[in-house]
Amino acid sequence: MRIILTRHGQVEGIDPPRFRGRAQLGLTALGQRQAQALARAVNARYAPTIIYTSPLQRCRDTGNAIASVCSVESCVEPGLDDLDYGEWQWKTYDVARAQFPAQFALWKSAPQWMRFPGGESLQALALRTVDVIRELLGSHAGETVALVAHDSVNRVILTQALELPLSAYWRLEQAPCCINVLDLGDDGRVCVRQINETAHLDGLR
Repeated sequence: MRIILTRHGQVEGIDPPRFRGRAQLGLTALGQRQAQALARAVNARYAPTIIYTSPLQRCRDTGNAIASVCSVESCVEPGLDDLDYGEWQWKTYDVARAQFPAQFALWKSAPQWMRFPGGESLQALALRTVDVIRELLGSHAGETVALVAHDSVNRVILTQALELPLSAYWRLEQAPCCINVLDLGDDGRVCVRQINETAHLDGLR
């Protein structure tokens, strides 16, 4: 099975950065253009048989753009939902740093030890995303499947695919509408062929 792992397009709250989490956000005008460029690239290069997205609007809208160009179905997969930031949701980084200085420093230096107040840890996110991949292996063996998720979700999936610890979370950049390519064999072995590729977005403003 081949997985085309992508991130949603640009939304409010990426710059300056906020803890967006489970907030329902639509794509900006730039995000919509990114989603269309992503859809054309995915169709031309990979021709997936199905799209699975996070339940959040920004991912559903991006997935629908891909599904329309590829003429395939787009389905919501709850396990791809964004990291639950709990009490930090929609706070800017500056506000979170001021209100929770020790925890903010921990998140930036050792994310594997962090659980957001009233929210999730990276370990919880890893468990539910691994369940998604396990289910896909059972139902889409031999197919190419596109997943549209979030920065945190993609980083955690990639750490698992690369057999890296969750402490490596910050080493894996995930730009809006980037493309990652993972090949999974019948024996469960993973070959990561591409990470955070964005050439299809060149020239977009």
